[in-house]
Amino acid sequence: MPTVLLVEDNLDDERLVRRTLEKNNVTNEIVVAITGQGALDALTEMERLGQRPDLVILDVKLPDMSGLRVLRDLRANPRTELVPVVVLTGNASPDDVASAYRLGANSVVLKPADFAEFSEALLHLTIYWLLVNRSTDMVTV
Repeated sequence: MPTVLLVEDNLDDERLVRRTLEKNNVTNEIVVAITGQGALDALTEMERLGQRPDLVILDVKLPDMSGLRVLRDLRANPRTELVPVVVLTGNASPDDVASAYRLGANSVVLKPADFAEFSEALLHLTIYWLLVNRSTDMVTV
């Protein structure tokens, strides 16, 4: 089963993502980071163990650095440059959306305000990126 790196500082959103993925058996491991540096540290630890996430769900607004900076660092690393990254945001400006795509985001999703809609959107995007899409584990880096 695939591993998801969730980079989210909002505890309610983190719980909703975790509950949605676990309830629907989409993944067996969810690594959570609440800061950008925490995400980079988690990726370093995974790399040290010879692992990488199958999907990164990345919030744009993080307390210590922009999610876009985390995305830039992900794409600069040969081990994670091909890992699908879904950028989540509660209020994306057109500039943030454009920047996310320029930096290599695979998708930018606006977080619906309604929890049921948010949960459904999460389920659809994780099913697509983890089960339908060709996995990067088929690529040697």
